[in-house]
Amino acid sequence: MIYISSVLIDFIMFVRIKKSGANSYLQIVQSYREGPKVKQRVIGTLGRLEEVAGSRDIDSLINKLAPYSKEAVMVLTGQSQVDAHSVSIGPALLFDRLWQELGMPVIIQSIAQPRKFTFDLERALFFPVLHRLFASGSDRSCEKWKQDYRIEGAESLALHQLYRAMGFLGEEIQDQQGKTPFSPRCQKDVIEERLFARRQDLFSGLDLVFFDTTSIYFEGLGGDTLGYLGHSKDHRPGDDQ
Repeated sequence: MIYISSVLIDFIMFVRIKKSGANSYLQIVQSYREGPKVKQRVIGTLGRLEEVAGSRDIDSLINKLAPYSKEAVMVLTGQSQVDAHSVSIGPALLFDRLWQELGMPVIIQSIAQPRKFTFDLERALFFPVLHRLFASGSDRSCEKWKQDYRIEGAESLALHQLYRAMGFLGEEIQDQQGKTPFSPRCQKDVIEERLFARRQDLFSGLDLVFFDTTSIYFEGLGGDTLGYLGHSKDHRPGDDQ
């Protein structure tokens, strides 16, 4: 279960439209906390929507309230502008919880500890994973994508650090025992193996492996037995796909 900080909802006032029969009324409403519950109460009704909107009553009310808010005075006098930007918090809250329960931070930190990275490598890996779950794209697009999301620990990450994190995943390791004929063992393989070992039990087995081949091609002499000339989303018609 996800909880939202009570600071945000202890005292909030807003305007809403209340429909009653064929009429709509403009109301000032206050949200307040009563124990664990959040309730609302009507502070006042300004009148029928079409009547209030067609008069200068709203402007008059705002001007009368403005002296009690320095920010409102600056906006009304043109000395300031309202600048608001909303961010999404749901994706990071949900998948960060799953990421933690899988033990990914512990696995990554144990592997990267001797390297002494000057930035948070675990966050630099989680952030692109989250991006690929919601909007596939490059690391550059990932860095721009985070502007609309609240991701704990990713605020200070720069693009070059994302590149370094991805480079770390592809680094060849010294132990090449059990490597495939197609590629050497790398840090990514170690993470996957430790993740599997962490989740396995006495009855665990590997019955099915998913491998994304929607964007794979061979260069040089590769693909003699596995591939054939064709088309992929990489737009390489001259290569074996």
